[in-house]
Amino acid sequence: MDKAAPTEFGLPALVTIADDYTVISLLRERASEHPDRTYCEHKNKSGGWVPVTLAEFRQQVEAVAKGIVASGVKQGDCVGLQASTRYEWALFDFAIMAAGAMTVPIYPSSSAKQLEWIVEDAALTMLIVETSKNRAVAQSVKNVPQILVIDGESGAVETLMAAGAAISDAELAVRTATQRLDDVASVVYTSGTTGNPKGVELTHRNLVEHALNAAAYPDLHEVTKPGNRLLLFLPLAHVLARHLEILSLASGMTIGFAPSPATLPSDLKTFKPHWMIAVPRVLEAFYNTAEARTGGGVKQKLFNWAARVSRGAAAARQEGRVGPILTLELAIADRLVLHKIRDAMGGQMRFIVCGGAKLAPKFGYFYTGLGVSVLEGYGLTESSAPTTCNPQFAARVGTVGMPLPGCTVRIADDGEVLLKGPNIFAGYRHAPELTAEVFNNGWFATGDLGSLDAGGYLTLTGRKKEIIVLDAGKNVQPAGLEDAIRTDATVQEVVVIGDGQAFVAALIALDEPMLRHWLTQRGLPAMTIAEAGAHPDVLAHLKELVAGANATVSKAESIRKFRVLPRPLTEAEGEFSASMKVRRKVVMEHFADVVEDIYPPRGE
Repeated sequence: MDKAAPTEFGLPALVTIADDYTVISLLRERASEHPDRTYCEHKNKSGGWVPVTLAEFRQQVEAVAKGIVASGVKQGDCVGLQASTRYEWALFDFAIMAAGAMTVPIYPSSSAKQLEWIVEDAALTMLIVETSKNRAVAQSVKNVPQILVIDGESGAVETLMAAGAAISDAELAVRTATQRLDDVASVVYTSGTTGNPKGVELTHRNLVEHALNAAAYPDLHEVTKPGNRLLLFLPLAHVLARHLEILSLASGMTIGFAPSPATLPSDLKTFKPHWMIAVPRVLEAFYNTAEARTGGGVKQKLFNWAARVSRGAAAARQEGRVGPILTLELAIADRLVLHKIRDAMGGQMRFIVCGGAKLAPKFGYFYTGLGVSVLEGYGLTESSAPTTCNPQFAARVGTVGMPLPGCTVRIADDGEVLLKGPNIFAGYRHAPELTAEVFNNGWFATGDLGSLDAGGYLTLTGRKKEIIVLDAGKNVQPAGLEDAIRTDATVQEVVVIGDGQAFVAALIALDEPMLRHWLTQRGLPAMTIAEAGAHPDVLAHLKELVAGANATVSKAESIRKFRVLPRPLTEAEGEFSASMKVRRKVVMEHFADVVEDIYPPRGE
């Protein structure tokens, strides 16, 4: 008889720290213990990787922090930081905290309206931006504080170091002498899919105690052990990237700052990471690009065969039943195809930690089968990033793993995922009523739906607020339908709709580069997305995808109609949040004519 699935599962904390221990305490401790250890590497103008030791990093952090103090920033003030993933981001982040202030990360893509809200709500006293273009946007915002530009004529680093030359070590030390573990270290504004972003207050405990527990976790030791190389291209304004910035310090890894995913292929080859963090779109794009580069014909058939073998081997290994024939097939597939994928990843890659959205199992099995284990995890801004992660040698594809040490997951009666642990945020800034709404007896209500299996692995099934209620009262969770369709290379995004309607429908946005490849493969002429959306071959392909998705649900939940959108969705148009989550309401507003074509006004 199978063991019953629990409704609550957690792991005890492995590390607890003193009340006066902060993020800056961790920096000072690690720099004193291992001054010559390489904390990070960043790229110079010629593309070479430049190492920075812990001693060098601490010295530069304190020099910049003195400049922040000299510039009039007071203890407890908020300082905005808007830049891409680069060394200076980490430098300023730690320097702001070393000055006794709070870091407010801002996405480089944030609009003037979003920036204005953050400036006002956080009461910023300083804003550090990356480029003159960022400064121009900031200067259009009312009540904007003093602005420093990293890449300006007088660089922000040099300016602050010069300004702080007269500040003594003792004066700087005073700024953090009274800080405590539960003091707010950072205010992170959620990119949000509706309304103004909420300011999530993260404490030093959230950031540093959580990182120390992750670093001490035996089931992730091969990922986080000292000397491992982590390539980071996720925006540092994203709380997961921020967690890794501090986790690298805690564990002794070397973090490589890569400013853009656009340079990922070359960065993988030159930095040679042992692991990286990625959202599903990156892994899907890497796979689709590798397939497209076969050029079709025999090479593509060989790639597809090798991919099937890789997926089959990973699935069989997860069930503990890899036979001799499959082992032989995998060896042949590796020699002919799969080793080239590993080489393209730098040759040392062993793990990919994936989060931010659901990864289709076929991609998880593909990478795991070729020797790069995909460890899916789960977390939110409010949980200081990861609360769960798959163990390094016992990953279960399709789940987001088990709670990290100190963290507990509970499933409420309605299926909502509740969290508790040292990583859970203090509250929403200036919004006690919103904070009260998401806490119940110390448990944080995530808004996500899920279940735990007998081993304590969490599987997510959707979002509570995204449930579609048809006019007959039937509840439909769109996530499963969307995930099933989105895995196809030709699909950029899919939004399932139908709230208050008689049936479920789908809006499908096509992926322009992959569409071109798909058309070429089939001997079809080049065409625009609008033309493709009316082409019988494209529509037949999409109909198959929809049918496959419908096979996973009941007839009442199935998609009855779909339409192809006339263009891809974009962040610039507000259809994606900064963390690339779809803003459903915006999509439906922008394509109201398409929605009306599916659901004509009643009475007509």
